[in-house]
Amino acid sequence: MSPWTEADIPDQTGRTVLVTGANSGLGLRTAQVLAGKGAHVLMGCRSVQRGETARLSVPGSAEVLELDLADLSSVRAAAAKVEKLDVLVNNAGIMAVPNGRTADGFERQFGTNHLGPAALTFLLLPVLRRSANARVVTVSSLMHQYGRMNLDDPNWERRSYSARGAYSQSKLANLLFMRELQRRAPDVESMAAHPGMTATDLANNMADAHRSAVIRAGGKLFGLFSQSVEMGALPQLYAATSPDAHGGAYYGPGGFNGLRGYPSTAGMTAAARDDLAANRLWELTTKLTGIAPDLP
Repeated sequence: MSPWTEADIPDQTGRTVLVTGANSGLGLRTAQVLAGKGAHVLMGCRSVQRGETARLSVPGSAEVLELDLADLSSVRAAAAKVEKLDVLVNNAGIMAVPNGRTADGFERQFGTNHLGPAALTFLLLPVLRRSANARVVTVSSLMHQYGRMNLDDPNWERRSYSARGAYSQSKLANLLFMRELQRRAPDVESMAAHPGMTATDLANNMADAHRSAVIRAGGKLFGLFSQSVEMGALPQLYAATSPDAHGGAYYGPGGFNGLRGYPSTAGMTAAARDDLAANRLWELTTKLTGIAPDLP
């Protein structure tokens, strides 16, 4: 079979898609491609000014939706403005940042990468379920394989903080949430994607020590195996649009070690397939966010 590319995306006319983190990187590319295919794109951006600047590069129907995933009041306000939605792409995230707290007191990476997107998904489920072919795409990472889900201390209050450990835990949480959402809301296709090793600006806010270690250990490797944003966005575009994508699946680059290449099914660790942990995380998420969707 020939590799799946943007050319294989079906016409998206009449569909509305919300892409978080749409002012740069993978999110912006996803917004550009889907708008170019006819979708109306809601560009979820923390900064309206940066979002409006990015919108000028989107070749189609798009509007900026102010959204800060590190602030549940912002998540609620944004969700209240969405009246129609067919696809939610939970793309935004932060990586290996210094220890800090969200507006609601959560560890920054767990709060921004998991709790914020989960809350947004919970709030938008009633709108999504009115669509004939609704999808939720959660963007995870190869780093999920290093994650350990500590449900007794998810916010690193009783542990020595690790920027990499917190990031990996949040990316593992993404996959657990994706699978539990599919189980509890089977009328909405829930799937995940990762971009492999893609050249974005995500590393700019890394904790200094971690960023330096990455540069020392992986500079040449990154140059050898990293791919463009256009290629890195393909797995989440595949999940969002392909008739062959299905709920509960995880997609990523099909090349060497999942680092680069065209979309393919990606592997999940045993920890990511732990149904008991997924259920416990779901219950913890509803408790921490104060948002409980009307689902089993």
